[in-house]
Amino acid sequence: MSYVTRVWQDHKAAITPWLFLLPGILMFAIYIVIPIFQSIAISFYRWDGLGEKTFIGWENYRELMRDDIFFTALQNNVIWLVLYLLALPAGLLLALFLNQTTRGIRIYKSLFFFPFVISQVVVGLVFSWFYDPSFGLFNTALMKIGLSPIAVLADERYVTYGVIIAGLWPQIAYCMILYLTGLNAVDGEQIEAARLDNVRGWRMLWYVILPQLRPATFIALVVTVIGALRSFDLISIMTGGGPWGSSQVLAYYMYEQAFSEYGFRMGYGAAIAVVLFAIMLIYIGFFLAKMYRDEKGR
Repeated sequence: MSYVTRVWQDHKAAITPWLFLLPGILMFAIYIVIPIFQSIAISFYRWDGLGEKTFIGWENYRELMRDDIFFTALQNNVIWLVLYLLALPAGLLLALFLNQTTRGIRIYKSLFFFPFVISQVVVGLVFSWFYDPSFGLFNTALMKIGLSPIAVLADERYVTYGVIIAGLWPQIAYCMILYLTGLNAVDGEQIEAARLDNVRGWRMLWYVILPQLRPATFIALVVTVIGALRSFDLISIMTGGGPWGSSQVLAYYMYEQAFSEYGFRMGYGAAIAVVLFAIMLIYIGFFLAKMYRDEKGR
């Protein structure tokens, strides 16, 4: 018996799962891990994507610290992050409503599920029409109650919030789906025991249901944070970063610098990408550490 065969026979149970995981690990390494390190490396160069690279050290990062548009994009990303977290309680409330066994509930589920399955491009177009100051439903409603029309996507004060509302529509639907899945796994015996102890309403939700929804909450939180920080599609479709850069976000600014009229500044775009990646890493690392502590403390 050869050495390889002997090792396989002795460690078959331990090796077999890794053989199934190997294709996924290779794909993840090739398309995620390696590009991350390549982006970090490129951020230390001046490069147009075609010619020779010129090593400039930390100069791209120093320029970021002097770039007003970068700080506007960073501020908008913080606003996106804070307001996007509203998708979690909104999705939970919808899930609790749709988790009933009343007549016609499947139709309601389909209606609330619909925003999740349509493209972000379609969402952007729909809300662009919705906000249109000439014929949009939003301004038509304002005029019906005696208010003046508001050009939401052309006003620096409102544009970021208008795009965030458009993004929240499908994000709430996604969180709702996660919570509906979690509610199906809730232990009915615990609920019955709580009812025997006269636990009702918010106390039932807070002390019995929500603790069992922690896995769904964690996934919803991570996906929502990532969605808020990498917001690109809606900005591209609805505003293009305007007016005058007021709706700019890091992901779109990175694209503009690397591939747009700024001269294909791959190194500068990579530096923005590294900053965005670091922010995501900090947030997700914090949530992972908190979840680990909570699980360990049980």
